[in-house]
Amino acid sequence: MATAYVALGSNLGDRLGTLQAAVDELGRVGAVEAVSSVYETDPVGYADQPPFLNAVVRIQSELAADALLNALLAIETKLGRVRTFRNAPRTVDLDLLFHDDLVIDDSALIIPHPRLQERAFVLVPLAEIGGEVMHPVLRRRVSDLLHDLGGTGGVRRLPERLLAPGPRP
Repeated sequence: MATAYVALGSNLGDRLGTLQAAVDELGRVGAVEAVSSVYETDPVGYADQPPFLNAVVRIQSELAADALLNALLAIETKLGRVRTFRNAPRTVDLDLLFHDDLVIDDSALIIPHPRLQERAFVLVPLAEIGGEVMHPVLRRRVSDLLHDLGGTGGVRRLPERLLAPGPRP
């Protein structure tokens, strides 16, 4: 079993509902161990689009990193993601941040995610559930990477919560 951290984002349609559906789908890929709070963030890269909702999930999975990436892409497709251009608005975005302490850099997969240390919208929820995780390339804890950014960059915590898969009250 590998411990993986997956970033979730959505800025089209029912953003919260889509993120919850993504968490539920991740429960079919592995055991969801932790779900961060939900955060609203301004878009990065292409600014002329609605704000995003973001979260991070920690899962235990038997899937190898490449198979997990393929599962994430399949979930995105199932939840209506259509790829148009880089940083475009999207119903859902699932990024594999870490897969244990693997370091992979090939044309199909880069782990750890190559820009996670630059993005408050990833580091804030990641630090909430995995602040002590060590970045295997930078040799820095996630909480230290967040501190290095010098602020949360407009990442706003929302009162809404995502639930781990399972029976609902």
